[in-house]
Amino acid sequence: MLGLDLFSGAGGMSLGARWAGIDVKLAIELHHAAARTIARNHPDCLAIQGDLQHINGIGNYRRRKEELVIFGGPPCQAFSTSNQRNRGPQNVRNFLFREFLKFVQAEEPDWVVFENVPGILEKGSRPYVLEIERKLRTLGFSLASGVLDAADFGVPQHRKRFFIIGSRNGPAPSLPTSRQIRLTSVNEAIEDLPALENGAEECTLAYRSAARSTYAKKMRGGRAQCSNNLVSDNSKFVVSRYKYIPQGGNWSDIPRHLMRNYSDPTRCHTGIYHRLNGDEPSVVIGNFRKNMLIHPTQDRGLSVREAARLQSFPDWYEFVGTIGLQQQQVGNAVPPLLAKAVFSQITRA
Repeated sequence: MLGLDLFSGAGGMSLGARWAGIDVKLAIELHHAAARTIARNHPDCLAIQGDLQHINGIGNYRRRKEELVIFGGPPCQAFSTSNQRNRGPQNVRNFLFREFLKFVQAEEPDWVVFENVPGILEKGSRPYVLEIERKLRTLGFSLASGVLDAADFGVPQHRKRFFIIGSRNGPAPSLPTSRQIRLTSVNEAIEDLPALENGAEECTLAYRSAARSTYAKKMRGGRAQCSNNLVSDNSKFVVSRYKYIPQGGNWSDIPRHLMRNYSDPTRCHTGIYHRLNGDEPSVVIGNFRKNMLIHPTQDRGLSVREAARLQSFPDWYEFVGTIGLQQQQVGNAVPPLLAKAVFSQITRA
């Protein structure tokens, strides 16, 4: 089965598709750093950097009688509940899903997988979902859809995503159900990674300790070193706040005299200055630099590699670009293990 990844980002869905047995041949991504990341980590896949609105077709990649799955998640900022500033029908990004549907109509795949944030199901955005489903049914697809939590599929992070699976040649398989006996914790995911300081710039380092958990062993894959050990260089004043925050705590644990630069600290989002609880799955790894997510035991922000582990990217997967662009790529990605669970429903069918 061949795969085409639209709005690929750094390649989280492509990696999950490959793990499920799909041969991803083509990925299209607008952002230059994300396109370089997917090209580096998927050498057998042609990564095209470009605007999907200006790309009219994919060429002759499909062999005779070979099934094709088109998948992707148009930019979700317009639907995200955490992005109140840019939400609403006036945001032109709301309509990029039509570019996705344009490709589906032109290439006539056997399967389609659409992914986005759960906020797309809320009242103001629900018409877009109805339009997507209506168009796919018109093109001959039977559909299954729903919201999945990545933590239920082995990812050490509570991250919910909305999926639509479409089948052109028969009933769509249902979305996967969790087979996890227990959830994977932050400590199990990252405790073997290198100890770092605020502002760390060492890209490749040896591990701090042996991998004890099954998850960490899987992510390491027998490697002796890992890359992307980069940490934001926060000011001393910001870092001085960290020591007051217990695991699971946030900005509300910081003494008020250290929050003077906030006009009204009581209006801070609960995700700001959140120190991860090592014994539980992480909160959402979104814009972890801006939210200043804090390491469970070290007084610093998360490294790019730690965030990638919490997203279920293996340690051989290298992100390129400035630290800010690497952080953005990791935070925006679909967890590969979650994507694998979805694509496995297709390959089994």
